[in-house]
Formats: sequence, structure tokens, C-alpha cells
Amino acid sequence: MRVAMVQFASWDKFYAFDPGDLVLKAGDFVVVTTSQGTDLGKVIEFSDLSEEEINSLGELRPIDRLAAKEEVDLFMANNNVSKKEQTIDYSHKNLKKYNLEMKLVDCYFSFDDSRMILAFIADGRVDFRNLVKDLTRHFQKSVRLHQLGVRDEVKISGDIGSCGQGLCCQGHLKKLGNVTSEYAENQQVAHRGSERLSGICGRLKCCLSYENDLYEELAGKLPAVGTRVKTKHGRGKIISKHILKGSVDVEIDSEKEGDKRIIVEVPIK
Repeated sequence: MRVAMVQFASWDKFYAFDPGDLVLKAGDFVVVTTSQGTDLGKVIEFSDLSEEEINSLGELRPIDRLAAKEEVDLFMANNNVSKKEQTIDYSHKNLKKYNLEMKLVDCYFSFDDSRMILAFIADGRVDFRNLVKDLTRHFQKSVRLHQLGVRDEVKISGDIGSCGQGLCCQGHLKKLGNVTSEYAENQQVAHRGSERLSGICGRLKCCLSYENDLYEELAGKLPAVGTRVKTKHGRGKIISKHILKGSVDVEIDSEKEGDKRIIVEVPIK
């Protein structure tokens, strides 16, 4: 079944909705009814989900309609920078009241203005129940706190990457994270060190994931390190690979102890 993946806040996850007979495209703003109330979100992409995946979502709610331009303008005005800054500033004062070790980085107001979500960064779990009670009383609306990772914080603030371009997370990259040190090893760049491999957020660069599948495919065509092979220079053992070049380094067997090591690069056909 084809579903529309809708996002409400730029740092929030995608939610699946049934587009029904509506003619929609990525980038459209739509009005939906959630379990929390009426809201306005942006269609990010479309996905084909199996029946099992659909069932795992529970209730797949329909998209009510395409949002009118006036509604989008009103929604954007209600989520303007000045209002967010004032809200976060007031909320930060309450953090000091309860000695909470957390940093508020953004807030989101629902389309019906009955709900507010505060996004925050913290090193661990934080008991913010009393804070929520105070904020609910002050703002007279439902208040929820949503913990983000450091990647999300940088996505909100923005910056320039080491490549000289704007951050991918603020542009085309829709999903963040899931980048491991294994990616750097697969692409034979782990030796460059964490400083060169880390992005503005301090985590491994998301772009390490762009070509990882290709590197794994190419590496799979080369024999494993330690494999014994026969070359025109003699028999030997593979000690390293050149994935993009499609070749391996072979240490040729010595005829007697003490002979100088001979290492040759051999292409793999």
C-alpha cells in the first residue's frame, strides 16, 4: 500500500498517513487529524508498505485534505522565530528553578494551537514533570518535551561543512544518523582520524553513508586479507586491498629467512 510520510516539525520523525484519492506530491502541506488533534504537516516522501508493516502502525489515519495557502501562511506565522525565542526564553528560566541539565533548542506549535512541543538536548534522562506542569499552566495548552540528538541540534542551527557546502542535514538529507565507524573502515579512510571524519555535530559525517553500499559491493569482489595467491612474482599472501582500484597487495614468500620483504600490487580480474 502506498502511504504518504508526513513530518510536522523539522526535527521530528516521519508519520505514515493514507493519502486516499488525493493527488499529492512531496513538499505539499496537508491537514490531518491525529490522536492529539488537528495539525498541519509537510509531505516528505511516499513509501510502499507491506500489509505487515501497515498493521504494525496500528491505525493508519487518512489525510483530510490539501492545506490552503492561507492556512499554511497562518501556521508559519504562528511558528515565527520571535514567538519561539520568547517561549524558549521563558522556559529556560524555569529550567533553573528546577536545576534541570538540559538545553532547549526549538519549539513547535500545532496547527490548532492547542499543543506545544519543546525540543531539547540533554546528556541523559531528565525528570521534567514539574517543568511541564508549570509550562502547561502558563501557556494554557498541552506541553510535551521531545529529546533530540546532537545531529538534530546542528540541523536546526545550520552551518557550513568541511566541504565548503551547506550542511546536508539542512538540505537534501531526510534521515540522520546510523553512521558507524565500520563505514570509515569499509571506505579505507579510518586512518584519517576522528577530527577529519567528524561533522560539525561532533559525530561521524553523514556523507560516509552515501557510497558505503558501493564500497561493500566492490570489496566483496576482492579476496580476503590473508588469502594465499599465486602471482607472476611468485606465491604469497594478501596483506591489504585497494578497493577502488580493484587490486590487492601481496607479500611474496621469502626463499630463506632474513630475505628482504617483497610486496607487489596485483590487479584482480
